[in-house]
Amino acid sequence: LSWSGVWCIGLCLMQNMAAFLHCTNLILNKSRSSTATCLTMSGALPKLAFSKYQGLGNDFILIDNRHQSSPLLTPEQSSKLCDRHFGIGADGVIFLLPPPQSSDAPLDYSMRIYNSDGSEPEMCGNGIRCLAKFAAECESIETYDKSYRIHTLAGTIVPELNQNGMVTVDMGEPQLEIEKIPADELYMKRSSDTSGYDGTRVIQVGENDKERSIVLVSMGNPHCVTFVEKSEYDMFDESLEQVGPLWECYKGFPNKINTEFVQVESKDRVLMLVWERGAGRTLACGTGACAVVVAGVLAGKTNRICEVILPGGPLTIEWRESDNRVYMTGPADLVFSGQLAQTAST
Repeated sequence: LSWSGVWCIGLCLMQNMAAFLHCTNLILNKSRSSTATCLTMSGALPKLAFSKYQGLGNDFILIDNRHQSSPLLTPEQSSKLCDRHFGIGADGVIFLLPPPQSSDAPLDYSMRIYNSDGSEPEMCGNGIRCLAKFAAECESIETYDKSYRIHTLAGTIVPELNQNGMVTVDMGEPQLEIEKIPADELYMKRSSDTSGYDGTRVIQVGENDKERSIVLVSMGNPHCVTFVEKSEYDMFDESLEQVGPLWECYKGFPNKINTEFVQVESKDRVLMLVWERGAGRTLACGTGACAVVVAGVLAGKTNRICEVILPGGPLTIEWRESDNRVYMTGPADLVFSGQLAQTAST
């Protein structure tokens, strides 16, 4: 065999190896440190960095998008990354973007999020806690005692990092007008119970269920809250994958809706199941917990400060009477960090 033949064989092997590496779409490098993986501000990296965070089991892929105003991934790419078998696995992908230039008020960042089905919600309560922690990591802030003003599609949201590791978020004022949910009253009726909240509606979802009283609340995104007894709570827990889509897509909600099934243990403590629009069953929903306490206060079932127990753990919610704003306090933790090898084909 001549030297030219050996050289040709070696070249072919190198090309095949390069092709093999080129076809690798996802590389997960579990971080051995507690720091998030962020882009440097001086130009894009050939491999897109990400960090995975979770808030009470509601998990997200965080992307450092500070160098441009549009998300680095499309909804379709984000949906693939959220796949728990063929991707990283998450309830959504969140992008940390620069603030809009047109804003009159001072802002630190913008937040965009794609759900696991590729849809884009206005905001996410657990997600913005994770975003605040991620922003602090990207800024190399080691001592937590800082707040951010974040632009979202639901308006400006202000998360504050606490010394104990928790994040408190000023979620703004709840919206109760039915056109702001939005909901269509043609497909629901007002409750005949005049002793309770006069905004209570009654709907029947599915042929096999009874009419149920609901309270509609927008926390920048739409929520339908229904209070149930323990036996019904257990029933909804067992059948959530079947009944959840019926509530999400009920004809009275033109933009679909998030639904919370709530069992009241006391005025200071409630249990909550959630079916999230665009994500399905999740272990926690921050805006949903806020909506539950607002609905509970209006219906006379909870106090203004209440612990909401979700499958992933507790959130403390306060609907402050002095300013009509809702405050949520809960955890957000880094799980691991890594790199996407080829974002164009992900």
